[in-house]
Amino acid sequence: MFNLKTKLATAIIAVAAAGSFATPAIAGQCTTAGASDLANAPTMPKGVTDDVLSAINLGPEINVDGRQLRTRRLVVQPGGIVPLHSHADRPALIITVSGSITEYRSDCSTPVDHQAGDISREADGISHYWVNNGSEPAVLLSSDVFHGE
Repeated sequence: MFNLKTKLATAIIAVAAAGSFATPAIAGQCTTAGASDLANAPTMPKGVTDDVLSAINLGPEINVDGRQLRTRRLVVQPGGIVPLHSHADRPALIITVSGSITEYRSDCSTPVDHQAGDISREADGISHYWVNNGSEPAVLLSSDVFHGE
């Protein structure tokens, strides 16, 4: 009986250990890195609201004059578009709060689908745009560092 329990425990530990070393799929990230042609990207917003929730002037805080850290709430309606824009000198983190949305990035050869809970890192000068191909509004929180007083 002891031998059977020991073998069973060893097998369970081995399966658990093997699973812990597996590489998980990272949701909401580019899986096919490479250049993307954004020549025909939309340049006008459609069906999107963009509200600044709060901002901090970074000059007095950390001696970075002329820059702000801000958080915005974007609601992108079905069929809505956040048009092409660049993150050169404007890093951002965006979390999908609810709904889903598709991101088209200059550094990813295929679109990236974001579901609720996914976070997108936008830095290193990428350009991108977003389209809500779903049937419900996508709610995003965007925190970025940008030029502004």
